[in-house]
Amino acid sequence: MLPRVARLWSDGPDRRFLRWGHVIRPIPMPGQPLLVHSRSMDPVIVRLRDLPMPDVVRSIKANWVEFYGALGRAPGAELSVGQHLSWMLTGIPDAFLNVVFRTDLPPDRAEEVVDEALSHFRARRITKLSWLTPGEDAGRLLVDRGLTFSEGVTGMAADLAVVPHSLPTPTGLSIVPVQDRASLRPWIRVMRVGFRTPEHAEPALLDVFAAILAVPQLRTYLALMDGRPVATSQLFLAAGVAGIYNVTCLPEARGQGIGAAVTLAPLSEARRRGYRMAILQASDLGYSVYRRLGFRDYGRLNEYLIDLPGEREPRRTSAP
Repeated sequence: MLPRVARLWSDGPDRRFLRWGHVIRPIPMPGQPLLVHSRSMDPVIVRLRDLPMPDVVRSIKANWVEFYGALGRAPGAELSVGQHLSWMLTGIPDAFLNVVFRTDLPPDRAEEVVDEALSHFRARRITKLSWLTPGEDAGRLLVDRGLTFSEGVTGMAADLAVVPHSLPTPTGLSIVPVQDRASLRPWIRVMRVGFRTPEHAEPALLDVFAAILAVPQLRTYLALMDGRPVATSQLFLAAGVAGIYNVTCLPEARGQGIGAAVTLAPLSEARRRGYRMAILQASDLGYSVYRRLGFRDYGRLNEYLIDLPGEREPRRTSAP
């Protein structure tokens, strides 16, 4: 039987819990780190030049684990932190928004644990999901069960000291913070179109991202061209580093420097706050933009995809 790690309940505004079998563990509220049975990065400001490559990779993963933890607190979402698997599900048909983000399978029960998880995802009617960096042995199990291997996105990091302070931008471009549900609506619309998420998912996307809009570590940005929304980005401060998420442009706004500008806005805010290292996950489309901003490669984030018939939109990536 699947451990009941996905049952979220509350005994007041300041305490939430995950119920896991007979064990009840507190879930940190927004602003506190989500511990995921792995080496957690000390929440001090991390400097890129101080870290060997394996620790940079851990910083990249630690930040996005915290980001998924924040998304998993949204109404209707499911955050499961278990002994062998941890995942976040929203049910939205977008592989970025249904993610297994930690895998540590027991050798004697690996197939059982994977089968229980996949059965749970089917019961939740999850049609798009990314199973991130599970390891070679677990990857073979997933392929045998119909998931598709992908090299995924490129993990990148930058020393904020070398990121430009300004860039040439098109006339008429402005970048504004998104601070309430009303200003979030055009942000959601641009993000949905940019990532080719189905139109029918827009109300659910709005609910999920509205729920985390006030999380202290999060800042959300909308780029306007002559007052028209054209691009999005987010900043998430966790694990001592600045994570950049949800960078995308409307197709007709690409190739004009807008993607670089909407990426630079959260980087500048992180630097102003004293952060020294930024991380992101780059698609092939956005890779060259991030290189010009000072980001360097730290390996591919391999993933295994559930992509069921009926939803034919391409999988989500981060790209300007």
